Amino acid sequence: MAFSVNTNEGALVALRSLTSTTNKLGTVQNRINTGLKVASAKDNAAVFNIAQKLRSNLAGLSAVQSSIDRAQGSIDVAIAAGEAVSDLLLQMKEKAVAAKDSGLDATSRGALNDEFNELRKQVTTIVDNASFNGVNAVKTDAVVAVLNDDASKTLTVAVQNLSLGGSIVTLAATESINTQDLASVALAKIEASITNVGKSLAKFGAGSNRLSIQKSFVTKLSDTIEVGIGNLVDADLAKESANLQALQVKQQLGLQALSIANQAPGAVLALFG
Repeated sequence: MAFSVNTNEGALVALRSLTSTTNKLGTVQNRINTGLKVASAKDNAAVFNIAQKLRSNLAGLSAVQSSIDRAQGSIDVAIAAGEAVSDLLLQMKEKAVAAKDSGLDATSRGALNDEFNELRKQVTTIVDNASFNGVNAVKTDAVVAVLNDDASKTLTVAVQNLSLGGSIVTLAATESINTQDLASVALAKIEASITNVGKSLAKFGAGSNRLSIQKSFVTKLSDTIEVGIGNLVDADLAKESANLQALQVKQQLGLQALSIANQAPGAVLALFG
């Protein structure tokens, strides 16, 4: 190799090698810091694009889980209200049966009627206050849940209006049992209402079960996608740790090689000694 003070080929080679090692070291350190081997499009554009699409799906599924949770809450409240109404109807039936007794005196029947009226009013109170997140499924609102990440599929549980005087609870808001005949009429309505409320509760129960199944599926699907994203972009920290140590050694050796190469032009002086 020719001696030259203008061009130091050895130093240039050593510098290129050191620069390459330093760049690789920076990449490894970034992977260790972020835990990702593909943190941006410049790391691997194709993989990054795939991962972003999967993250979009994952975000959509998170919204689905929230929608299902809200719907489940609405149905749970509706079921609680329906069960309470059913219990009240059973108590009202007891009062109506007692009021039908032909041997009952007016005072006793009046007392039964007062209790009956309080129970009837409680039905209205329960129905009016059975709301969750603004949804009252036992009075005015159907329950709707989004089932997939593009909101193209939904589950709707129809409203079951348990208000007095409706098609389910047929007792009128002014129903009374203060006579034997009125007690007989009320009893027939109560028995029909008990059957109807039972059917409504069955519909709520079926909707709740379907939501539970869908939530379980969405959770498993989310977990699978998350693992898939990790397989694409997560760094192998054990491997990167080993690479870090190797590159640090190479960097030190590169610095020494550059230092030695930079001393080469000084050897020219020996020719003139």
